[in-house]
Amino acid sequence: MNIGGAANQQFFDNGTNGDVTSGDNIFSYQTVVAATGGGRLTVSSAASDAQSRTANVSTVITINGCPVSDAPLALGNPSNATADVLNETNYLMEKTQYSLSYHRNRGIANWVAWRLDSSWIGSAQRQDDFRPDTTLPGGWYQVIDQDYSGSGFDRGHSVPSGDRTCSTPDNSATFLMTNMMPQAANNNQGPWEELETYARTLASQGNELYQFTGGTGQGGTGLNGFAATIAGGRVVVPAFTWKVILVLPVGTNDVDRISKNTQTIAVIMPNQQSIGINTPWRNFRTSVKAVEALTGLTFFSDVRPQVRVLIKHRIDVR
Repeated sequence: MNIGGAANQQFFDNGTNGDVTSGDNIFSYQTVVAATGGGRLTVSSAASDAQSRTANVSTVITINGCPVSDAPLALGNPSNATADVLNETNYLMEKTQYSLSYHRNRGIANWVAWRLDSSWIGSAQRQDDFRPDTTLPGGWYQVIDQDYSGSGFDRGHSVPSGDRTCSTPDNSATFLMTNMMPQAANNNQGPWEELETYARTLASQGNELYQFTGGTGQGGTGLNGFAATIAGGRVVVPAFTWKVILVLPVGTNDVDRISKNTQTIAVIMPNQQSIGINTPWRNFRTSVKAVEALTGLTFFSDVRPQVRVLIKHRIDVR
């Protein structure tokens, strides 16, 4: 971070340049703060007047900038995914906004992981720029927007657009097709979206959320009826959508702060129109352990074992 402007700066007591009341012997000036990411900046300066009187001033400024990284795998990598091009069914892709394990043969992610707190929420508009992910290894098929056209399934976001509104690039990143899965409209626009909104509410209340989501199994029911795949077989339609969330008050040393009382939320939803668009998301609550049994994944592997066992077996009732 740096403060723009000259090294020698005039202060004002004339109702301009940030001064509120002219002639009240309270002097002010305005400047521009340039920052990469957010954080706290201490500005030290010395002020002097025409009588050569001096005073030392130290000001702490909090910069509410967009995060420069997400680190969503601080609690563990659910499938031990690696960025090895030969690992075609469990290929790790790490982006600024989220991380994921991609399955080349299924054309969707095994899981997507991201961390959410209020610093990721801003005023950036929804970009709707659905596009292929060109960072996939060379020779791999890149799913395109048109692969979902006429399929009867939504382009279902894993990381919601609403979770990345701090900047336009952050929001745009959620429209990469590696972040999508074929999702029944009543699932995507109903209880699934309601849970996404609830998660952002928790973030706005001073919490940070570690979130993992994906689709498992094969075969769902969309607007055109049942389908096992779309895009000529290149993209698998999951039978279930699932999500796991761990909620902590915002702080540091997250792994060490997780206790037996830490809130965890887990859901498994059928990828079918019959789910009912108005069905509450809480109807689908289950344990993290049940999601593991369904998916073969392992969550929170870096959390202390005695704590991990407790939080993975509990079903949230809040």
